[in-house]
Amino acid sequence: MTIRNLFAPLFGLGLLLGTQAALAATPGAFTATYNVSQGGEPMGVATVSLRAADHGEWVYRKDVKGTGGLAAMLGASTSENSRFRWKGDVPEAVSYDYQLQAAIKNKQRHMAVDWAKQQVSVDEGKGPQTYPSRAGMVERNTLALALGLALREGKQQVALPVAVRQEVQTQNFKVTGKETVKVPAGSFHAERIDRTDADRGFSAWYAPDRYPLPVKLSQHDGGDLTMELVSYHAN
Repeated sequence: MTIRNLFAPLFGLGLLLGTQAALAATPGAFTATYNVSQGGEPMGVATVSLRAADHGEWVYRKDVKGTGGLAAMLGASTSENSRFRWKGDVPEAVSYDYQLQAAIKNKQRHMAVDWAKQQVSVDEGKGPQTYPSRAGMVERNTLALALGLALREGKQQVALPVAVRQEVQTQNFKVTGKETVKVPAGSFHAERIDRTDADRGFSAWYAPDRYPLPVKLSQHDGGDLTMELVSYHAN
């Protein structure tokens, strides 16, 4: 099992130009914590936060610290920091930074969007690569937030332009049912949403009338990791 598999980013999306009603639908600042496990074994703790920044932009951050198994032995931790602007109720990407730190490996990625030039730049330490941006584009860290807001609007199918390593990729999701989910934060009658255009994507369970983030998330393509909500606090 590689460090990349242990700490593949688990979730992620972007908006601020809408009407007053649209702005009221976007969440305010918050902090949430999750237990992270792999194969049913505790692996780490994740802290997710949203706060207002300058120039009408927002910062969405996820930090994962290894507390069990190989992740703890290697002192592994990841940090994902996204800056975005609200476009309606979508977090439209401005920048994204990813950093992995461990005893045997460090890795980082920086993405920036130049909306004036309609260009995305991605640099993983070997020089930047560029590709065209798309309006309403999110990135992998804020994806879970964008999905939660779409579900709160009652959408059953969601297609999102997501900035990945070499392109903007349209990713498709669908509500596949309602299930009772028990996590440390409580028991929820949740909506399950799955990615439908990938063999191994992720599944997430939301209580959209309660939280903009999932109460549980299971990622299938990065080491079969699971996140379960422990607490959520509006700041």
